Amino acid sequence: MAGAMNNEYEIFAKKRRVNQIVFGVFFIALIIAGWKYAIIGYFIPLCMLIGIGMSLFKGRKWCDWYCPRGSFYDAIVRPVSPRRHIPSIFKNTVFRAGVILILMAVMITNIIVLWPSFEKIGKFFVIMLTSTTFVGIVLALIFHQRIWCLMCPIGTMSSWLGKNKYPLKIDSKLCVDCKICGKVCPIEIEPYKFKNSPKKTVQDADCLKCASCVNICPKKALKF
Repeated sequence: MAGAMNNEYEIFAKKRRVNQIVFGVFFIALIIAGWKYAIIGYFIPLCMLIGIGMSLFKGRKWCDWYCPRGSFYDAIVRPVSPRRHIPSIFKNTVFRAGVILILMAVMITNIIVLWPSFEKIGKFFVIMLTSTTFVGIVLALIFHQRIWCLMCPIGTMSSWLGKNKYPLKIDSKLCVDCKICGKVCPIEIEPYKFKNSPKKTVQDADCLKCASCVNICPKKALKF
């Protein structure tokens, strides 16, 4: 049973990693090309629309591997990250709201100043994407590769708008507190802690819906 489950998880993890490598490499190419072709900068508002739109039905599913930057951090940066525990400040609602306000203020101000230059606005988006990615890399090398995903405006807004959408369910009768699910979660959620929750669901809106915990659970206690 355990052997079969491990094999099942390995197949799942390999497929997810391949997807992340492809999207991660795409992300690197996107930034490089963006410095030459300003139009690529408009990929940012497009991602915002797709990610937030998806959250209304699937929660933070976009942030799993569909998001090129999220895939970049997991596939490319993770091997060199110490993967230390994510400090609680990065999960604080007030802190995250502050990050959104600052970045949105910077974005809106620059759009107003650069208007109506399509090229200059696109270049600004490229600069913004590059600089925030650099911040995420620095934090990843100090703490954990997915820290930026807790600060990312798209991720935070998706967690707010997508709360309770496509919930991760846990069967308290099957869960044996082996804690394996918490070890594979890319954003450090510990599903087993919610086994006695009234709704029998993992009450953490930052769940990326990646299904890593579902596929590794030896008792099949988790499902979407």
